[in-house]
Amino acid sequence: MNPKVTKLLKITLPLLLGVFLVWYSLSQISIEKLIEYFEKTDYSYILLGVFFGLLSHLSRAYRWRFQLEPMGYNIKLGNSIMAVFATYLINYTIPRAGEVARASILTNYESVPFEKGFGTILAERIADLIVMLGIITVTLFLQFDFIYGFLIKKFNPSKIAIVAVVVIIIVVLFLRFVKKSSSKLALKIKSFVNGLVEGAMSIFKMKKKWVFIFHTLFIWSMYVLMFYVTSFALEDTSNIPFAAILIGFIAASFSIAATNGGIGSYPEAIVLAFSLFSLPDDPSRAFGWIMWGSQTLLIIIFGGLSLIYLPIFNRKKAS
Repeated sequence: MNPKVTKLLKITLPLLLGVFLVWYSLSQISIEKLIEYFEKTDYSYILLGVFFGLLSHLSRAYRWRFQLEPMGYNIKLGNSIMAVFATYLINYTIPRAGEVARASILTNYESVPFEKGFGTILAERIADLIVMLGIITVTLFLQFDFIYGFLIKKFNPSKIAIVAVVVIIIVVLFLRFVKKSSSKLALKIKSFVNGLVEGAMSIFKMKKKWVFIFHTLFIWSMYVLMFYVTSFALEDTSNIPFAAILIGFIAASFSIAATNGGIGSYPEAIVLAFSLFSLPDDPSRAFGWIMWGSQTLLIIIFGGLSLIYLPIFNRKKAS
């Protein structure tokens, strides 16, 4: 496929999917009903959730400096914070463009070579991926009985066993293919996996690795706490089991990668997750919109201010 067409599709498809999911979500609940949920919301919990979200972003900006220090770059905390918020805001327009902009901000204001800044962002994403996989693993372990019971209830046990065996066989054959093949696909997969391993190992080679690991765990703890606290904002979601919180959080996290900033996909992912616990669609969808809306407003305000203030901040420092 033409590279220009591929690039265009990468930009337009998530946007189109987001628009469609916004339309779909709002077609499943009346605007009047959604407004009613917003009116009944306890905004003290919303503010507390936003505060935890803010702490996670500030911690991410502070953590980034530990990755740059070994390369000889002691960047200003203000630039790091504003670059992080600008990243989130720009990602609402073009997928992954925020990461490029974040590295560019360091190049422009801190004289950090783009490839080095971008490399630290990739390593950071690897650390986040590892923690996310850890959360999924813990959730599966803690909720094994529920998940197993749900699958048994919904699907025939013999069919589950057959599917599991087929999946294992496919995975084993695929791994053997990747290991022995020299095709472009196999080489890309090998390169990706090697990059993950190398990036993960580089964390333990840092001078302040334990502080970096602490901030990584703190960031994701704030994410989960943000989600959990906000659930108390609505009476209908205030008593949902913690298992629903974890599964809802995981589903919502993946939805952010599906569309720009989770536009449209975020509330629907929560509806899908909460439906496993027989929670009604309307309050689940309202909670999804409240959760997504409050965090998006945080990003719009701080991201917008960051883009405006970055040149002013650095001009003052230079004078």
